[in-house]
Amino acid sequence: MASEAPVPVADGQPRTSSLKLKRTLTQKCSAGGVTVTLQDMSFIVKNNRKGPDGKHSDLALVNKVSGWFEPGQMSALMGPSGSGKTTLLDVLAGRKTSGRIQGELRFSGVRPSAAYQRKHTGYVEQVGEGGEAVEQFDTLLPILTVREMLLYTAELKRPLGEPLADKKAAVDQLLDALALTRCAGVRIGSPEARGISGGQAKRTNIAIALITDPRVLFLDEPTTGLDSYTANEVMLTVQALARGGVTVVATIHSPTAFCFSLFDKLMMMASGRTVYFGAQDASAVSYFQRTCTSVLGQDVEALAGPGSNSAEFLVDIITEADRDGKGGALADAYAASDLAAANAAALAGHVAHFQNTTLPEDLSRELATKTATVTPFWWGIYIYAKYRTVRNYTNPAFVAPRVMDKLTISLLVMTLYLGIGDNLASDNLINISAVLFMWSATTGFVAAGYIPSLVLERGLFVRERNDGLYLAPTYLTAKLLDEIAINAVASLGIAAFTFYGIQLLNNFGLFYISYLVGVCVGISLAYFVASFAPNMDVANALLPIYAVTLMFFAGFLIRPAEMPPWWKWYMYIDFARYTWGACMINQFKNHNTPWINGQTVLEYYDLDGMDEWTFVGYAALFFLFFYICTATILTFKKYQLR
Repeated sequence: MASEAPVPVADGQPRTSSLKLKRTLTQKCSAGGVTVTLQDMSFIVKNNRKGPDGKHSDLALVNKVSGWFEPGQMSALMGPSGSGKTTLLDVLAGRKTSGRIQGELRFSGVRPSAAYQRKHTGYVEQVGEGGEAVEQFDTLLPILTVREMLLYTAELKRPLGEPLADKKAAVDQLLDALALTRCAGVRIGSPEARGISGGQAKRTNIAIALITDPRVLFLDEPTTGLDSYTANEVMLTVQALARGGVTVVATIHSPTAFCFSLFDKLMMMASGRTVYFGAQDASAVSYFQRTCTSVLGQDVEALAGPGSNSAEFLVDIITEADRDGKGGALADAYAASDLAAANAAALAGHVAHFQNTTLPEDLSRELATKTATVTPFWWGIYIYAKYRTVRNYTNPAFVAPRVMDKLTISLLVMTLYLGIGDNLASDNLINISAVLFMWSATTGFVAAGYIPSLVLERGLFVRERNDGLYLAPTYLTAKLLDEIAINAVASLGIAAFTFYGIQLLNNFGLFYISYLVGVCVGISLAYFVASFAPNMDVANALLPIYAVTLMFFAGFLIRPAEMPPWWKWYMYIDFARYTWGACMINQFKNHNTPWINGQTVLEYYDLDGMDEWTFVGYAALFFLFFYICTATILTFKKYQLR
């Protein structure tokens, strides 16, 4: 472990020696660091307000911003609310999902691909302040402890060939560096199930971004919601990472004097434009003192309250000017300043340097990556099972809803039709057909219980996919296997309980498999609805409506021969028809006694001559269809408009 460095003094405020700089992170070599350059970067959206011509004009939330951020340094983006600093950070991190981006963004002279930004950069989302703890837990797994959450991320994001012991060591180092050791074994929990505190959840989110040793680290308000001591500790850890060669860019709001002193470079914005870009030192204060006096004609000392530090002083100046509608004047003053001219020349030098320089082989290879993930598909499924499935199966809140609904229905069905399955008298055939119909059709209704599993995890899914932990098909496959495994076991007992209780005939294996296939189709259907529904309310409304249509066209309530020709096609895309049909064929395939109008039961329901296992196969195709549709939606749908 590297020796602890003395704590610096900021703005004349001494720091106690108890706050130590921790250099325990695995760090990138500065020689292979990434320089981020941006030239005339703009982010443009449609203005919500209509212009005089009645049309929506373009609105630049970021307007022709230029600059550069170097490895080994911490750069701060500051400005009043609505200045465009978070928007710019999202543009740099490749997190924008709407609007239009203009300008040149390059990482060490190369346009970064989405795959590179997911795989080799880290991003810490802004989360709620103070008591607004809900958002802080949205991107974490409540069933895992803090240590498990970090190790789960490390096993998905760090190289597959890295020994597990090294990953565990990196996790332990981060836990120590971010003061999370005391809560390392505590489950994260949620606002409903108490676990770690909101501040600890915030630091866990930061640790997730740091565990992968990113080339570039983006942080959006990393100290919001933290007390000053913890905020300083967190930023000291980030500074240690920067000094190891990582490029750090952070939006920061109301930092402590000490925290502000850790930054090397400062970009201040107002109304989407740059009002200052340069060193974070006394020269920034001097610049604004001159600018406010000469351009705005204001007494800068009156804009900052007594005892304010330099960060508060600078933000107060820009906020006051922005509220008075003079933010544009500050941006114009910067654009015409000697500082802007010097920055333009330096930026041109950076761009020219990379045009004439061969990048280190490892960095060049990383920038050319075409895959957003570090580990393969099968590894993602294994890690999901290792951390999430195992924990789910020991969680009564997960297991009970997946068993009790089916057990309740089967208990109702079995007791209503107890012992009638082997009675093939004419007046009992309708009862047997009805019980098989209810047994098969209800799988569409119980599927509603699986919708929350996908809807409530959207924040987590978006964050983990954007971080390059896995691709959408990996996530979907792992979740489906999670559900199928527990249902395969539960359905076996439930099917046996129902089949032998009713005393149905012929092949129990077919009865069980057809039911399990129906359950699996129902799960994939629920995931499909959850993948495109905007919220739980819409999803919960759509699924029952569809399930009702399945009952109408399965062939029992309305026989195929009696369906209107303009609706008969729906019967063929009704998976309940195939699961019910398979059970009917299995039950009555050896019963050739005429029933109604001289027809046997199977002839009456247009099932004569059909093969039960073929029907099961047809039903299984619906699972595949819903899986493909869901995977496609999860891959391409933009769940967050930013």
